[in-house]
Amino acid sequence: MKKWRNFYAVFAIALALLLAGCGSAKEVNNEAAETEEKEVETTSNAQDSTYPMTVSPTIASTETEEAGQVLFEDVTFESMPKKMVVFDYGFLDTLDALGVEGVVGVPKDSTLPAHLEKYAHDEYVNVGSLKEPLLEDIAEIGPDVIFISARQATFYEQLKEIAPVLYIGTSQDDYWNTFLASVDIAAKMFGKEAEADEYKGKFDEALEKINALASNYETSLVTMYNEGKLSGFATNSRFGYVYDTYGFKPVTEDIEASTHGSNFGFEAILKFNPQVLFVIDRTAAVGGTSNIQKDLENEIIKKTEAYKNNRIVYLDGPLWYLSGGGLQSELAKIEEILAELK
Repeated sequence: MKKWRNFYAVFAIALALLLAGCGSAKEVNNEAAETEEKEVETTSNAQDSTYPMTVSPTIASTETEEAGQVLFEDVTFESMPKKMVVFDYGFLDTLDALGVEGVVGVPKDSTLPAHLEKYAHDEYVNVGSLKEPLLEDIAEIGPDVIFISARQATFYEQLKEIAPVLYIGTSQDDYWNTFLASVDIAAKMFGKEAEADEYKGKFDEALEKINALASNYETSLVTMYNEGKLSGFATNSRFGYVYDTYGFKPVTEDIEASTHGSNFGFEAILKFNPQVLFVIDRTAAVGGTSNIQKDLENEIIKKTEAYKNNRIVYLDGPLWYLSGGGLQSELAKIEEILAELK
């Protein structure tokens, strides 16, 4: 009988210790859960504290053939947007680089750059092309914001009837600074300042390298190939940053500034005879059949210094023509030239 009493006493003690241990573990788990909840709440409160937020467009206005001058407004957001339609591939690139979530619609009827192919997936709604938004499809999504750039400016007022519209495109007159302004908008709106600063550090290093490379050449010319024809770009053009920011010296300033450049015959290229000739393949960018190398490397161009010294740089069409203005694409542009002229 005594043995049984001893057994029950030992069992009771063991059971008490076990229950105490379970209670301690439960308390630890509860404390961990409470800590995690507080961290989430702190992060949420930090984000909420930045809203309401008023955001200004990267430029105040632009001229369009269809609608004339279009004025862009500041947009006030009561809270961080959760559902976004993004028409500008450059800004989509930046959001992707910063790890921003919430993109629900993109223009798939235009050529998505290779590094943004994930947005071709069915989980992202097709909202048309870069120049032709599908207004009804966008309205059905019910986005919190629509981000646009120059190609959609004509539809600005119509898009505003669906949701707040923010212009985040670059300016031909001040490309690099408006690009950086669009990055700052993304970073501020979505709490990604640290990530944006990290990317900017990469740009500082890349620009230092390309400035040093550019100093090796006395003359250069940026051109665009389109179905057998060439157009040229000077410093006051959409590709003027190759001169202003990268540091390449233009072979001439006497080029008309326009969206698609000034008509530039092969004889004109031979006359100016640049040491470096950059060629952007627009035909490939818009999905056409490109014969760029065959068309360009003719008997006239073969007489140029650029051809003789293997300094004709064929630039990636979709990257340069469609997806510029993004963190990844702008860095890739610099790296492409560094690789081609090494």
